[in-house]
Amino acid sequence: MATTARQILRTYVVLTLLSTFASSFIWGINTLFLLDAGLSVAQAFAANAFFTVGEVLFEVPTGVVADTMGRRVSYLLGAATLFFGTLLYLAMWRVHGPFWGWAGASILLGLGFTFFSGATEAWLVDGLSATHYQGTVDAALARGKMAEGAGMLVGTILGGVVAQATNLGVPYALRAAALALTFAIALASMHDVGFTPRRGASVVAEVRGVLRASLHHGLGHRPVRWVMLGGLLGGGVPIFGFYAMQPYLLQLRGEGGSYAVAGLAAALVALAQISGAYVVPWASRRLRRRTTILLFTTGASAACLAGIGLFPRFWVVLALLAGWAIVFAMAIPIRQAYLNSLIPSAERATVLSFDNLLTSAGGAIAQPALGKIADVWSYPISYVAGAAVELAVVPFLVLARRERAPSDRIDAREVTPAPRAGPAARGAARPDRTAPARRARGAPRGPRPRG
Repeated sequence: MATTARQILRTYVVLTLLSTFASSFIWGINTLFLLDAGLSVAQAFAANAFFTVGEVLFEVPTGVVADTMGRRVSYLLGAATLFFGTLLYLAMWRVHGPFWGWAGASILLGLGFTFFSGATEAWLVDGLSATHYQGTVDAALARGKMAEGAGMLVGTILGGVVAQATNLGVPYALRAAALALTFAIALASMHDVGFTPRRGASVVAEVRGVLRASLHHGLGHRPVRWVMLGGLLGGGVPIFGFYAMQPYLLQLRGEGGSYAVAGLAAALVALAQISGAYVVPWASRRLRRRTTILLFTTGASAACLAGIGLFPRFWVVLALLAGWAIVFAMAIPIRQAYLNSLIPSAERATVLSFDNLLTSAGGAIAQPALGKIADVWSYPISYVAGAAVELAVVPFLVLARRERAPSDRIDAREVTPAPRAGPAARGAARPDRTAPARRARGAPRGPRPRG
């Protein structure tokens, strides 16, 4: 029986829900977990920075895995790597391991997530294109964002409550078990549709060839370049803003051991993300340009972060946290759709991974820097600094808007964003490596042409 677009979308939503549910057991308490293991605030965010270093190191190689061995293989490797990385984190906590051990474990977790990044989106877009999906990619990705929010809602609440009832290590054990379940379900239900893995290809040759294509369709393509560079600059702010919130809220509340409060705050972010993703189709119908939405969400995000720092009151901070999560959830699927529409299918996973690489590279610098500001001065000052970094992204979005890329305009009748030309775009077993350049020259552009 032929796979339908509905089945592709349902599988994407289910796997997004499961993987987020599994991962989010520890999201509400991760900073508290690291502090409990004996790390300082600066060391805790330096450990998070090593996570993003792992993403920087492995984004392109794992993107090549997705583009050669298949998106399904990449997803399964990601689930397995996160399983073992989580167990290593738990072991380091039990023995109060040295910082270099935390750095190594964090890099392993970064490797796990790079197997997911790019590959999951590419799997969805390829499948929808092959099955003639009648709808916008923004809406399809927004459904995944809502599933992510639902998984995060349940996972973070359970993680905080379980940590409160037991200890900070139990949520990590539950996370490992849930990741094992995710692996089993993906093994049974996820199959590459609309893309033929290039098995047997030379990995070194593929890395060189696909990296060249990634640079050509990424930084070499002006509309994509500006959005990617914006991600490089502001990539570390969201992860810092989320994880710094855990000790910051407990500080404001005066309840240093109330792990449930941290879990509930993360659950509030999850609810806000569901709301933000739900707003995406509505905003797309009215604003009509993706860069308009990205400019609005970036400005609103900076305002919320500044408010979190300038008005250090528990309930005010919670409200601003919810607002920040809503606009962040709005931005992600819009940004993904903008990029996907400009990238050929054969290189889609790798180019998206390259985008994540740049975002992670920015995060590797911003997270320890903001963590040091929080350690030396205070959490409020670090949030104001994060708002300033967010505002610095605006000029890049303005430049992307001026390019008037075909993907900037939202067409309600849009089906899928797959630029096609040559055998690679159709998923041939062995694509012509000169095809990307030919496709780029023939691709539609504006008057002069951007997760």
